[in-house]
Amino acid sequence: MRKLSLVLLLTLLALLTHADSAFAAAPQWLEIKSDHFTVITDSNEKQGKQILDQFERMRWMFHTLFPKVNVDPAQPILIVAVKNYKEFQTLEPADYLAKGQLKIGGFFLKTQDKNYVLLRQDVEDDHPYSIVYHEYTHLQMSAALEWMPLWLNEGLAEFFQNTTIRDKDVHLGQPSVNDILYLRQTKMIPLATLLKVDHNSPYYHEEQKGSVFYSESWALTHYIEINDRVKHLHQLQDYMDLVRNHEDPVVAAEKAFGDLKQLQSSLNNYVNAAGYQEFVMSSAAAPLNEASYRVRQITQTESDAVRADLLASVGRKDDALALVDSILKADPKCAAAYETKGYLAFQDHDEETARKWYGEAVRLDSQSYLANYYHGACRSVELARKRKIRSRPACVLLSGSIHRLHLLTILCRIF
Repeated sequence: MRKLSLVLLLTLLALLTHADSAFAAAPQWLEIKSDHFTVITDSNEKQGKQILDQFERMRWMFHTLFPKVNVDPAQPILIVAVKNYKEFQTLEPADYLAKGQLKIGGFFLKTQDKNYVLLRQDVEDDHPYSIVYHEYTHLQMSAALEWMPLWLNEGLAEFFQNTTIRDKDVHLGQPSVNDILYLRQTKMIPLATLLKVDHNSPYYHEEQKGSVFYSESWALTHYIEINDRVKHLHQLQDYMDLVRNHEDPVVAAEKAFGDLKQLQSSLNNYVNAAGYQEFVMSSAAAPLNEASYRVRQITQTESDAVRADLLASVGRKDDALALVDSILKADPKCAAAYETKGYLAFQDHDEETARKWYGEAVRLDSQSYLANYYHGACRSVELARKRKIRSRPACVLLSGSIHRLHLLTILCRIF
């Protein structure tokens, strides 16, 4: 009898220990908000506030540099900051998951109703907030995604990612030691190829090719920026004006920068130079009030709903649906989960099913403007089809562009 009781006691202790371990392993998500940003993180409050603080400082810096430009997009900015690469892999775009693909530390995603920034917090770098600055620059450039060549988009983000924000000054465009050393040991991409790299190019996804693409994009951007400043030129501005008006990127470069072979030679010399210039802003203490940050622990359902929406937005449909199903099993009244189901159905051109799920979201949360909007839009598409009205594609029907003066048009006039 005593032997049996001992066995039962040991079994009970083992179960309790297992339960405690499982509970401890479950991520605890926090939401930290300011007037301009929301951070969702599985890290601690201190790290979450540091990330939020860096975004606020970066916003202040852009606002100081470009006082006439509205640096705040119409859609809210949601930063999902995860502790490590393993968690990051559960959310990053599928294109980066295959073997041999470039390992990224973060990315920016503009959706219909919000701006997402996904960050890893375990990246080791001389500039600990380089990913924050990189992705925030992409956010500021999002209005130019339609026309801006990828090399310049990434080159500017790399340019600003080496920013150092101190109490009394800000250092911009600091040389990237890793990029310089890498390019000195690697054959660079011919400029005629670099200028035309797009999102489908192996130079943007494959690890080895991607590394030289990012490094060379930084070097070319940095060289042109410094050259414009020293010689009082406006070549970068001229180039942007040309490509904005749908000029071919290579033709635009020849018109703005001159002979590409000469530019390639100058770039090679620049990479092998002994010294590099940078921009310095004086008196740059940002008037921030950390006490105004609002912190709350969010439920597993809330954090899962954010992750499901992000997965749906980056094209990982199966993963998004699996997570949505688990959310609704735990909480059948989660309106955000129904919105994600509606979005996925709409992406499959199944407006009837999309309207059903958006209708359920509306019923559960009538304050969701997005659910109301899509619910009505899906109904309009259905009616148009039934009446055989030749309507615009649904994706156009539901899309909208925000027109605002972009900071890039005056980028080379910083000082």
